[in-house]
Amino acid sequence: MELFSRSWTALRSAVAELPDHDFAQPSGCTGWLVRDLVCHLIIDAQDVLITLVTPTEKETTRDAVTYWKVVEPPTGDDPLDALIVRLAAAYEQPELLKIHLDDVGSAAGRAAELANPDARVSTQDQVLTVADYLAAYVMEWTLHHLDLISHLPNAPEPPTESLSRAREMLEKIAGSPFPASWSDKDTLLIGTGRRPPTAAEQAELGDLTTKLPFALG
Repeated sequence: MELFSRSWTALRSAVAELPDHDFAQPSGCTGWLVRDLVCHLIIDAQDVLITLVTPTEKETTRDAVTYWKVVEPPTGDDPLDALIVRLAAAYEQPELLKIHLDDVGSAAGRAAELANPDARVSTQDQVLTVADYLAAYVMEWTLHHLDLISHLPNAPEPPTESLSRAREMLEKIAGSPFPASWSDKDTLLIGTGRRPPTAAEQAELGDLTTKLPFALG
């Protein structure tokens, strides 16, 4: 739960520090500008709030790793992705996106800190403990932090601990470790299809080559 807060705070801080012109830059999400990604983060924060106030007595069906499904890589053509683009454009000014993310994001962060880690919550027809649900979101925040800074070399990177934990989860999803010589950041970018491996990296992948990418949804 502490790592959820750390990774979420780092991501929100990175958004808050962006100059307005960076909102028109591409993000690491196919078909989305930075402004579109920030709009998506607002919806993510709303989802966290909704889930944390949706308790259930049912038995758990997922944990922090099995929460994630490997899906087809995004193409930017999904109707929900297109909706995000229209919503983001409606804000008109980057400052409005920043204010809304700060408001909803701060509330989501406080709700996570106050939640009982052993309680069970329901989301997307799945049941998880609060601790596992928030742990799963470390992956979400870390990958989207990398998406945010994809074309912004001067923006701060995700916390080291978040990168490490997200890599650990990705390797469990993959059922195999990635090359030990790879950094956590490169592992996440290549493993989730956010950038292609170089020829040298391809040679190190071995049997994992046929399984890439692990696009998560």
